Amino acid sequence: MVNCCGLVTDNKEPVPLKGIDAQLEVKDHVATLVSTLNYENKEDKPLEAVFVFPLPGDAAVCHFSAQIGKTHIVAEVKEKQQAQEEYDDALSSGQQAFLLEESDESPDIFSLKVGRLPPGESASIRLEYVTELAVQADDGLRFCLPAVLNPRYQPQGSEGPSVQVTSVPASLVPYSLSFSARVSSPRPVSKIESSCSLEPLQYINADQTQATVKLGGGHKFDRDIELLIYYKDTHQPSAVVEAGQASAKPGSLMGDPVVMVSLYPEFPQSVMSSLAACGEFVFLMDRSGSMGDRMNNSAPQETRISSARDTLLLLLKSLPMGCYFNIYSFGSSFEHIFPKSVEYNEKTMKEALEKVEKMQSNLGGTEILQPLEHIYSQACILKHPRQLFVFTDGEVGNTKEVTDLVKKNAGSHRCFSFGIGEGASSALINGMAKEGGGHAQFITGADRMQPKVMQSLKFALQPSVADISVSWDLPKGVSATVLSPPITAIFQGQRSLIYAQLTGPSSEAADGSVTVKYSLAGHSSQNQLHFNLKPAEDSGLTVHRLAACTVIRSMESEERTQKINQDEEMKKKVVEISVQSGVSSCFTAFIAVNKDSGEAVQGPMVRRNIPTEMYRICALMDMSYSAPLRSSGFDQSPTYEGSAAKSFNLASKKKKGGIFSGWFGKKSSCKKIERAPNFSSEYSEIGSARLATELPHSLTVGVQSQKDPVLQLVSLQNASGSWMLDEALAAVLGKTKEEVEKAKPELVNSEVWASILALIWLHGFKMDAKEEWELLSMKAASWIKAQNAPCVSECVEAGNKLLHCSMKKEALGL
Repeated sequence: MVNCCGLVTDNKEPVPLKGIDAQLEVKDHVATLVSTLNYENKEDKPLEAVFVFPLPGDAAVCHFSAQIGKTHIVAEVKEKQQAQEEYDDALSSGQQAFLLEESDESPDIFSLKVGRLPPGESASIRLEYVTELAVQADDGLRFCLPAVLNPRYQPQGSEGPSVQVTSVPASLVPYSLSFSARVSSPRPVSKIESSCSLEPLQYINADQTQATVKLGGGHKFDRDIELLIYYKDTHQPSAVVEAGQASAKPGSLMGDPVVMVSLYPEFPQSVMSSLAACGEFVFLMDRSGSMGDRMNNSAPQETRISSARDTLLLLLKSLPMGCYFNIYSFGSSFEHIFPKSVEYNEKTMKEALEKVEKMQSNLGGTEILQPLEHIYSQACILKHPRQLFVFTDGEVGNTKEVTDLVKKNAGSHRCFSFGIGEGASSALINGMAKEGGGHAQFITGADRMQPKVMQSLKFALQPSVADISVSWDLPKGVSATVLSPPITAIFQGQRSLIYAQLTGPSSEAADGSVTVKYSLAGHSSQNQLHFNLKPAEDSGLTVHRLAACTVIRSMESEERTQKINQDEEMKKKVVEISVQSGVSSCFTAFIAVNKDSGEAVQGPMVRRNIPTEMYRICALMDMSYSAPLRSSGFDQSPTYEGSAAKSFNLASKKKKGGIFSGWFGKKSSCKKIERAPNFSSEYSEIGSARLATELPHSLTVGVQSQKDPVLQLVSLQNASGSWMLDEALAAVLGKTKEEVEKAKPELVNSEVWASILALIWLHGFKMDAKEEWELLSMKAASWIKAQNAPCVSECVEAGNKLLHCSMKKEALGL
């Protein structure tokens, strides 16, 4: 039987979740979020409310409690099977119970069950988690409160737990959301940006090291809430020592002090001045149906796949001559442009671009594992380190399997991952980059994909750091046990985090230091940080919980990759640390039972599934997926044509593994779907509007390129970095070919002249897009200098006159 949320049925049954209040506190680069979920049962019988929702994939859930009237219950962390049995036992005996558990397949999906809420009763659920904020390539710290839960695609034939999910359009989500944030740091807060409307930033103190911000009015559940926090002088190394928990056993992780060290390695300028001219660059592009969705509402003609095509154009034009490259694309199956990576030159670049222009979002589901396995099976090219770029909207059910594969092959490559659009799985995107020693980026809201990708290409062109070691200099009798996995990648200006447990007696006045040594381009380098051992005040065990989460995730990964599922030893260790620290894991769950109610709640209990906003639900999938979905399990029968009229309700099967049993299951699909007559007319309008905006592929390829003169100019550049003097170039410059030829100095050949004009135009008119064209302009400048052309200064002067600019030769890199 399919259980529908009340809002979805004809009976108009009420939804028990009334509102969510989320309060964020950010201290430097650590965020603590407290969410309060308010439930009310307006029905005449007791109910069980089930809410499936996303959280950041690297978050440590550390508190779960319930308030029913005057009764306050704090949940305990217990082994998952035990917690599930206690929950079932409580319900069968008429008691109120609450269960919070993590999906077995992806650490960014949680299920909250509020069991046996009596008629007319209210309950307030408090959920708290801590997370590290990732540093973006533009030095902003990114926090994301996921509000969008996309259907996760499960590969054909895979067995896995699943969950019952109900989805509705954003305008019909029946509960409200309020969100506020308080930010504090030793350094001034320079600005806070968001993809959502915010009220003006309010500074609390004169030195602007503390600030508050709130979500603006009218926010709808059509997007994640993303904050980008910028501090002045953000690249400052720091160390925070946190005292252990007084009630915990000395010598345990929670009983001893823990230090969190943040390092920002600075590479020698001599190394950074010359980016690598070698490497194997492998681009893996998602071409599943959802990539046909719009990038954002402000540019309705730009879809994710069209933006991806433009991005590949920029990437291919920016690669150094002599490197190797290949492009793979995937959906339910995968394709490649070349059988194996080829040397980058004019011929191979043009051949690749011709095929890129024809790419559509027509390959069905999101099976990323198979192309990754194929890429890793290809032999690496000597003296050309492999750099893998993965672009996906991140909707897979086998997240842990994918990240484990990347980890297994971490020694042969660096992985740079890009989450495209609302609802991209943070566990997948961050996990691939972390395990692959690369960098993760998220493209949401009105973000353009191109500048973020080009920032990551700069990282990929940095030489690989080798022989990384960490050493400690501490007072006599004090030792440090590193809790973090070994550092495998270091990038210029990017943060490296280390957690360590400190044991032994120490004076609070004593100092210690940590040194990271590494080899870069054959030269030995090191970064050292001195810190005081005095514990920070009012830290609330945040550092301990983040450290515990780091240890738990590392052990979970080790348990999976070493295939020791039959050996219970690793699982016992994870459960022990999880219970001791109060931090969730895939083997544990939070359980709370109200034993103070006195008498059992009478009557048969009904189930109400809380609807989650889904940005791309099945309602739009049949408009996106133009390839047959044979392996995805989506029903293709005429009955389901125009699936805009469907609600995404999957039957839940009670398994030993928990309630995750109808969504992540075999062939994750829309087969078990009921029509929702209430939605049919509205969804049909959505579909009609979408179809009206989607042009045939022959008309949409390069739509953005035609409108964007920068991409037009880039498309004309040769692989060497030069431009040809022709009518197309002249048109971008706003001139005729005759005007351009007439202004050319006599002794200079046409190619050099055209390339100098292109550089002047970029620097003179398009500095706002410099991140996108900076690398290819450096390549152009290198080509011009290699020609030893006469009269370069005269060319720049003549070019300035022609284009009405005033650029200096030095500014152009000449």
